Amino acid sequence: MGSAAQSNPEAAAKPVDCQPASTEGLASAALDSLTRHTFECYGAAARRILFEGDTLDRLSILGLLGRTDDPARRQRLFLALEPVWRSVNGDDRDASPFRAMARGRVRRWAGATPMAARARSLGVTPEILEKWLVSVLEAWRAGMPDTLLEPWDFYYLTGAASRELSSRVPLDSLTAVTGRYYGSLGADLARLRVHFDLVPRPGKYPISFTDFGGRNPVEPWIFTSYRIGGIDNLGELLHETGHAVHIAAIRTRPAYLDWPDSDTFTEAIADIAYLEMFEPRWQRKFLGATAPLDASLRAKYSGIVMDVAWSLFEIRAYRNPETSPNQIWTEITSRYLRIRPHPEWSWWAMRGQLVDSPGYMLNYAFGAILIADIRARLISVRGRFTAGDAGWYPWVSARLYRFGHERPARKVVEDFLGRPVGVSAILADMARIRGAH
Repeated sequence: MGSAAQSNPEAAAKPVDCQPASTEGLASAALDSLTRHTFECYGAAARRILFEGDTLDRLSILGLLGRTDDPARRQRLFLALEPVWRSVNGDDRDASPFRAMARGRVRRWAGATPMAARARSLGVTPEILEKWLVSVLEAWRAGMPDTLLEPWDFYYLTGAASRELSSRVPLDSLTAVTGRYYGSLGADLARLRVHFDLVPRPGKYPISFTDFGGRNPVEPWIFTSYRIGGIDNLGELLHETGHAVHIAAIRTRPAYLDWPDSDTFTEAIADIAYLEMFEPRWQRKFLGATAPLDASLRAKYSGIVMDVAWSLFEIRAYRNPETSPNQIWTEITSRYLRIRPHPEWSWWAMRGQLVDSPGYMLNYAFGAILIADIRARLISVRGRFTAGDAGWYPWVSARLYRFGHERPARKVVEDFLGRPVGVSAILADMARIRGAH
């Protein structure tokens, strides 16, 4: 995620009263208050999850799901997230916080949803983008076993690469591996004044983000919380560092010295280097071991298809705000992800963006389509950079990173591609999953 400017990162430092509140007849001002309150409750629940006598957080639980061999313990880990879900959607009744916010937002938007705006900002109609999202989910389903999995077993199936490689990434190695990789691309993080704030602490903002720490000189700061190492947290840190090197490369007049935060292009471009992590050659060079290609590709796309599923969920939930969000999520995940239906659980409510930034998940989903297109073009012009390329960062900076607010994202993208963005690149890459079996 980019900047958290829409919220106060330390707002959750004080105790939060998360007792259910009435949401009947929600007025506009009350909608804002309910959103803030629900997000604070979500953050408090996500930061402190009690499990078998230990205190974990949401990211730690999700990482452990893919690395826990015992199915019963996986189920207990997954269900330990229930306080997080309930903080957002209660028992899924009509007056739950999320359902009340959804109705209030639909009234406020009056048909002009942020999801539609994100599509149009890059020259795609909302109808076409929704079809693209479905096509990505269909491509995933085509490469998956034709059996229903429990949600905790879905994380385990797609976590094979994590099980293979996470021992190579202890907690204290996260920044070192990240620095070595970006350094091999010509982006020396120390020289670029990139700062890391990775230690968990009470009241810390519950979503990872990167932002300007200063503008003269530019000093990017990365904020997140890691209690454990592993390939999953490494991937997230590589993504956030992608934001940092983007910020550091902006070269424009002071009036434009910012980045188009919270838009699809900004989220997508953070993955331009990170996605090489799933290639065996990258793993061999930077971790000293490799996972099977099919496991690596499933790891790569499992996160992406979850983001696509969440984006499709938001589109449909706000299109039909009177419908149970649990039912909408169950329909999407059972049909496309082959996950056993559990409409009794609000397990979709695990991402803070769904609470306080409606439509933000589309940055990741549409961003995955966009970055696959950009990466395919980049590789065709410059060649692969999996094991490093010292000239990569200056070359990419001049063409994609440097503009800040000087040029619209659509103009930057279409100039680089030589055409409008399309969906074919991601579908072609996803086809490698079937071929890797």
